[in-house]
Amino acid sequence: MKYNDLQVSANKNKKRVGRGIAAGQGKTAGRGTKGQNARTGKKLRVMFQGGQRPLAQAVPKARGFKSLRTPAQVVYMDHLNAFDGKTVDNALLFTEGYIATPFHTVKVIARGELKAKIDLKVQAASASVVAAIEKAGGSFEKVATPIRQSAKEAEEK
Repeated sequence: MKYNDLQVSANKNKKRVGRGIAAGQGKTAGRGTKGQNARTGKKLRVMFQGGQRPLAQAVPKARGFKSLRTPAQVVYMDHLNAFDGKTVDNALLFTEGYIATPFHTVKVIARGELKAKIDLKVQAASASVVAAIEKAGGSFEKVATPIRQSAKEAEEK
């Protein structure tokens, strides 16, 4: 049998149960005999386990929450003294081993002193770092996080 040979209709009619013995789904209408599930009216809760304490209630809950946002990779200001006269961006910090991946947000945090004149091009820097860079004669530019290139795009270049 092939996919195009299947006999299916887009709008299947709802099965009419409980319409007599000859209808095929009469009398108990697929509900079995007696019991809570056989009755009409109010249905059971999703977690209901027949009066037993539900598993979701019995398991302890982890407090707080886990953020899906990946935290920024931190680079300290005193590390930037190694890049005197250079343009510092994600790629350079990655090749020098200061960050784990060039494709995540990088934030420069103040620590120590900055003596080197650098052009910083990363996603974020604290206000005191920006002031220190400008005092040293450099500049700070906020840039977007670099996007990882797909294998197909890399192949074309």
